[in-house]
Amino acid sequence: MRVYFQPLNPVGLWQYCVQYIVIFSFIFILLAILLPKASASTLEQAKRLHDRIVGVPASAQMLNDISDLLDNNQVIAAGYKAMESDHFYSTTLKLFATPWTNKEQDVFYELNDYTATFIGIVRDDVDFRQILQDDILYIGKDELNLPGYNRNNNNHYQALENQFINLNTALIRTTQSSLSGLPSTATAGILTSRAAAKAFFYLGTNRAMLRFTLMNHLCTDLEPLKDNTLPPDRIRQDVSRSPGGDSRLFINNCSGCHTGMDPLAQAFAYYDYQFDVDADPQAENGAVTYNDSGTINPTTGTRVITKYHHNATSFPLGFVTLDDQWQNYWRKGINQKLGWDPQLSGQGSGMKSLGKELANSHAFAQCQVKKVFKNVCLRTAENTADLAQIAETTASFKQNSYQLKRVFAEVGAYCMGE
Repeated sequence: MRVYFQPLNPVGLWQYCVQYIVIFSFIFILLAILLPKASASTLEQAKRLHDRIVGVPASAQMLNDISDLLDNNQVIAAGYKAMESDHFYSTTLKLFATPWTNKEQDVFYELNDYTATFIGIVRDDVDFRQILQDDILYIGKDELNLPGYNRNNNNHYQALENQFINLNTALIRTTQSSLSGLPSTATAGILTSRAAAKAFFYLGTNRAMLRFTLMNHLCTDLEPLKDNTLPPDRIRQDVSRSPGGDSRLFINNCSGCHTGMDPLAQAFAYYDYQFDVDADPQAENGAVTYNDSGTINPTTGTRVITKYHHNATSFPLGFVTLDDQWQNYWRKGINQKLGWDPQLSGQGSGMKSLGKELANSHAFAQCQVKKVFKNVCLRTAENTADLAQIAETTASFKQNSYQLKRVFAEVGAYCMGE
């Protein structure tokens, strides 16, 4: 039996093909609309998650491990897996915290006790609130044969950095009081680190310590906190009430910051950073000092350091600092928005109790999440979904013992699809 094939008309064949092209194109477009995330495989997401959190490319094995966790919907575990990389500590966390340690906010500033302590706290899942209040310090291990920790210089940490030692495995936890000469009751985490003292107790009036702590750990500067409705009774003598002969400048500008700042900065009244101004004007060799009980400053006649009585003739009727009793005036007025802990009294003595006041605010918790969001997502929050994620992660941060690694994991999961 013979079988005959009818030859296709070329025009009909072309129409046939066009119909199928149109159909498949329609299906492709429909899938792209309905499944917007289908274009990124879990391996691609794993790469993006690792790159964003760690800052360097991952090994093939690491990518496969993260991808397997993502395939099993273990998104937070995938973030923690990425953080097993040594580069997370030596690169991401070091660059993350370094700008906080200097007034210039220079990301290339040298490694120091402030940065190392931050890295150690994150690595060990220490309650992050302790960074502003605990007797805590991280140094290099003894077997690394580094110069010993010295309260008068940064040689120990410079050697850690210059020898490219892995910060994930090199750091061990100790106490400031055992090495810095400060009593344990006078320690306040990174606030009493040598690096912070060098940067923010350097000459001046000690107000810089408060300002940069607000910037670095509550994500606000003094200007947004200005409140002219608060009483000016704790503003120091060095603030003129009539700058340039115009009292309106004080009433409308200066007082708005100083009414809240000066009562808080009184917590630092017994602290200073001492160095030889003539021989070492950059203060490379110096130490944080503290006037313990029984120490009397010859200028002030109390434990209060000299700089708190500088320029006392600017306004002799201003507040005279006699001790380190601080009070948080910002618990009233517009700055209640910072979310102060109602379980705390809002007053105390010294830096440790002030650090506790700041670290237990909602602004502190939210600030850490905002900083991680910007670091991992490479942008600030842009829409309602971003803001909702920041609020959700802030709540999770509090509920999970203030562990910052979890914040990195949650934010990384949110941004890995971008």
